[in-house]
Amino acid sequence: MAPLGPGEVRVGGAVAKPYSVTLTDLRKLPQASVEVTFTSAKGEQHHTYQGVPLHDVLKTAEPRFDAAKKNGQLRGFVSATGGGDYRAVFARAEIDPGFAKSQVLLAVSEDGVAFDDAAGPRLVVPQDTKGGRYVSELNQLWVGVVDPVVDGAK
Repeated sequence: MAPLGPGEVRVGGAVAKPYSVTLTDLRKLPQASVEVTFTSAKGEQHHTYQGVPLHDVLKTAEPRFDAAKKNGQLRGFVSATGGGDYRAVFARAEIDPGFAKSQVLLAVSEDGVAFDDAAGPRLVVPQDTKGGRYVSELNQLWVGVVDPVVDGAK
């Protein structure tokens, strides 16, 4: 596997078309904007982020799931890894607009200030009241399915 360039995000795992995306690539895609409030180690934060819905970024990679199973896509999850090997996990339903009311974003800017290209995007989770899943310096999105883990435990 080739090393990642500065600010590059690898999208892989249980997908038909793994690929990498940069902030430059994300800025060319249709943007969404969210206003968020969350608590962090620095106290209460209020920000406006602009970026691309995570669902759209993953759709390009064509996540694989068992379509023969009722709501087979709901057996999936996404692991987001950022700087310092920081990691957060999401159920596929949390990012699927058919199930979730809010949009998880790969943000390209905060409060109108663009992120540095070398740092990459920031994962923004509007529904979270704490900032723990706001993954900075995002560098990997890994799609998985729980069936092999759960079925292997039998």
